[in-house]
Amino acid sequence: MRLSILGCYSATPRALTNTTAQVLEINNHMFLIDCGEGTQVHLRKHKIKFNRIKHIFISHLHGDHFFGLVGLISTFRLLTRETDLHIYGPKGIKEVVMLQMKLADSWTNYNLYFHELTSTKSELIFEDDKVEVLTIPLDHRVYTNGYLFKEKVGERTLNVNAAEAANINVAYYNKLKQGFDVENESGQLIKNETVTWDGKKPKSYAFCSDTIYKEDIVPLIKNVDVLYHESTFLDKHEHLASKTKHSTAKQAAQIAKLADVGKLLLGHYSTRYDGLHVFKEEALEVFDHVELCEDGKTFSF
Repeated sequence: MRLSILGCYSATPRALTNTTAQVLEINNHMFLIDCGEGTQVHLRKHKIKFNRIKHIFISHLHGDHFFGLVGLISTFRLLTRETDLHIYGPKGIKEVVMLQMKLADSWTNYNLYFHELTSTKSELIFEDDKVEVLTIPLDHRVYTNGYLFKEKVGERTLNVNAAEAANINVAYYNKLKQGFDVENESGQLIKNETVTWDGKKPKSYAFCSDTIYKEDIVPLIKNVDVLYHESTFLDKHEHLASKTKHSTAKQAAQIAKLADVGKLLLGHYSTRYDGLHVFKEEALEVFDHVELCEDGKTFSF
């Protein structure tokens, strides 16, 4: 699992800071999460192949989270993209994109699918044989979702020596990897766990975009490997967090602690502060495993 931070600051982009966008690579998928202004430029800087992005997840319709979307869609068209593109986001996102395309008479030459979200309860919005994605309902000034990305349990690892000793025909090896018990050459039923090991532990990533402190998301993100949680403000500005429906670094850490996550990533910093180290210091007062997101930084988990 690999996470590339394209932008992790709030509000307006500046010369040296970018608004929210990140790319999650998980089990051969490449998901774009939010698409702030200038995202396509940062994708190029990271040498991320545009055609590998088939699913884009937008948390909410504030500009610093989606103003780069129309530009990216337009560039895909100019590059004669043929791959289908799926966009998940709040109701209204289709209207915004389609109006601009209509007025510019710039229709895509690839299939563009919108999956508009309205539910205030967590729902499964994407699934294949490797990964599933669920919404994490958040509480911001407009309808907002975070997203939970979860690998599915993969194949078991075959203990070839044990399978051979159990006199199992090689034709049944794939069945064993899939978790089935099989009969050996003598007709004896061989229990799967005696000739296989557990496969790779599935990984999970939770992206919690703009939100006020919200403890009821904890059951949804319980025990995730990595949690990204917005931390717009420091503790001294908690009153501003409450007023604008954002969170502090310490509040993000409290959510991480309650959910018993593996690692907390902080981001969406207000540009009022001179440095980021204080965000980490405040979060570490509550939770031990904290990392700071920074524009251009890549994490491998």
